[in-house]
Amino acid sequence: MARKPNDVERSLEKKGFQRKEGDHHYFNYYTKAGKKTQVFTKTSHGVKELDDSLLGMMSRQCKLSRQDFDRLIDCPLDRDSYERKLIEVGVVEAPPVA
Repeated sequence: MARKPNDVERSLEKKGFQRKEGDHHYFNYYTKAGKKTQVFTKTSHGVKELDDSLLGMMSRQCKLSRQDFDRLIDCPLDRDSYERKLIEVGVVEAPPVA
C-alpha cells in the first residue's frame, strides 16, 4: 500500500527520528536518552507517494520487518516498543540500569 511521504515523515519524527535536510530528507533515530544511533532512513524530495518497494527499503533501514514498519508508521508500535526491538537485535545499547 503506497503512502504519502509527509505522513511517513511525521510519524517517524514522533517516534524519535530527527530530520536532516540534504539532497533527500534524512532521518536519524535518537534514543530516548538523546543518543544518535546508526539507524536512519530517507525519503526523496518531490516524490508524491512511497510505493511498496521504497517502503520495504525504509523498513530494512529501520531494522524492522515490513509489517512492523507499517505498525511504526500507523502508531500501534510506539517509541518504547521500537527502541526495545532495536536493543533486542543489538543495534542500540540498553540504557544503564539505575
